[in-house]
Amino acid sequence: MLKILLPTIMLVPTIWAVPAKHLWSTALSYSLIISLTSLTWLKSSAESGWSFLSPYMATDPLSTPLLALTCWLLPLMILASQNHTASEPSSRQRTYITLLTSLQIFLIMAFGATEMIMFYIMFEATLIPTLVIITRWGNQTERLNAGTYFLFYTLAGSLPLLVALLLLQNSTGTLSLLTLQYAPSLQLSSLADKLWWAGCLLAFLVKMPLYGAHLWLPKAHVEAPIAGSMVLAAVLLKLGGYGMMRMMIMLEPLTKELSYPFIIFALWGVIMTGSICLRQTDLKSLIAYSSVSHMGLVAAGILIQTPWGFTGALILMIAHGLTSSALFCLANTNYERTHSRTMVLARGLQMALPLMTAWWFIASLANLALPPLPNLMGELMIITSLLHWSWWTIALTGAGTLITAGYSLYMFLMTQRGPLPAHIMSLDPTHSREHLLLALHLLPLILLITKPELIWGWTA
Repeated sequence: MLKILLPTIMLVPTIWAVPAKHLWSTALSYSLIISLTSLTWLKSSAESGWSFLSPYMATDPLSTPLLALTCWLLPLMILASQNHTASEPSSRQRTYITLLTSLQIFLIMAFGATEMIMFYIMFEATLIPTLVIITRWGNQTERLNAGTYFLFYTLAGSLPLLVALLLLQNSTGTLSLLTLQYAPSLQLSSLADKLWWAGCLLAFLVKMPLYGAHLWLPKAHVEAPIAGSMVLAAVLLKLGGYGMMRMMIMLEPLTKELSYPFIIFALWGVIMTGSICLRQTDLKSLIAYSSVSHMGLVAAGILIQTPWGFTGALILMIAHGLTSSALFCLANTNYERTHSRTMVLARGLQMALPLMTAWWFIASLANLALPPLPNLMGELMIITSLLHWSWWTIALTGAGTLITAGYSLYMFLMTQRGPLPAHIMSLDPTHSREHLLLALHLLPLILLITKPELIWGWTA
């Protein structure tokens, strides 16, 4: 565990010590070495499921894929932000990379924590760098508003969780994940117990976000700079799903009845946000709303608590992380050339940047869950387990997948096909940096087809 965490912490002094001309290359190569080393986590040999155990941190099949995804994303964010911050003074560039690195440190400690309180503190700590990135480096003037929404939604959701965890500590005497699963299950019967149940899950449902508590997400995504959008879509939303999977073990036997409204909200959200996507004019906003709809499926898969539901949720989280991050990178390449996120103003780009269109095509197909990509694997497992739970859900999930295919194709055709508008006189050519960035997003996704058990979680 420490062989990844310590180099990541030492990346911060490196960033401030290295000469300005070598700043980006050093940060990139250093973080890439860390992310390649982190792939060793995926080889778990322990029979008990927990490996790399230390007093406070450990990995198990549920957290390893998310940890590897977190480490994989830092070099990609550095690669994507280079052009965005090129005009700024060197000290601000260093601050920017330091914030990204601190985000990775907090996330590794959150996904690796064996103590619930440590997980909670790191879950909250990720707010601060994200907030600074959104409010300081965002593109438009609404970024302060977006930062306020992001902060207050997340805080309002997660303060009940702190109280719930302290109550749990009081009744069981431990908050260690290693022992909590063996603690005698609580006799939950009173109204206060039901409130405790809601307090435990509310923080994660807001973070996911569940439809109804999702308003902070499109704002934060649209206003954030490219690295902010990437880390929000790829890893920070997954904190919610991960936390729910960890808490579910302790919430028996209440979940069976109490989860109904949340499952309905999640599935209704898949359809609603999908329909919102169909009439978006703003490219980043469309990708942000599509994240809400995918996370709705994940929330439903976790709440029905079957091994298939959990596995499907984990696979979909990893696949969605890589896909939506790649889509945000593609939206950013458009934005850097046309300085507009409105889709009508930049269409027919296939004529101008044909190789980018290939990346757009692969990413759009991954977003609509083309077989045999892991996106489809996750969606099918969740839909199957939901169908087994109640066959009425097939109407909602079926409509949801149909709409997903609709807006993914709409996004691709709107940006790439058709005549090039007359007002686009000159476009910069695509750079090899951008092609490398997209290859590093979509190659892991394609390679996971060959060995999907890496991201199957507990059922592997």
